[in-house]
Amino acid sequence: MIDKDTLPYRPCAGILILNRAGQVFVGQRLDTEVEAWQPPQGGIDPGEDGTAAAWRELGEETGIAPDKVTLIAEAPGDFFYDLPDELIGRIWRGKWRGQRQRWFLFRFHGTDSDINIATAHPEFRAWRWVDPHEVEDLAVDFKRQLYRDVMAAFAAQLVPQ
Repeated sequence: MIDKDTLPYRPCAGILILNRAGQVFVGQRLDTEVEAWQPPQGGIDPGEDGTAAAWRELGEETGIAPDKVTLIAEAPGDFFYDLPDELIGRIWRGKWRGQRQRWFLFRFHGTDSDINIATAHPEFRAWRWVDPHEVEDLAVDFKRQLYRDVMAAFAAQLVPQ
């Protein structure tokens, strides 16, 4: 039995991609059978800062080229979530209790054809644009508060252009 309280949080970068209509990109993960959607996010590598990780994850998870987006904001502070007890030990080989995330907001200037989730190491089976208030409801239960907090942090910028 793994004692969750002794495990650290995995450092992670989260990415909100906002289109001209003020909608947010979400993807449906390949590694789950539940109907759950999320914005792109991934681990921060050793020696990498959050901004560099966000740019890397943007390409790795969405195939969006850097010239199709503008970084417009970084959320103040870190956001955390804990894995449910039944996932401790199954996800990340029991190394982490959850994630500590830095969040970044990008404005997307391209077209839908500039998005290609069939990347070298795909993470999503499908993607779509949703209104920011829908992200929380589309998420797995244990990430809902996280997304509520992230949307609140970026509320002033989550507008059509």
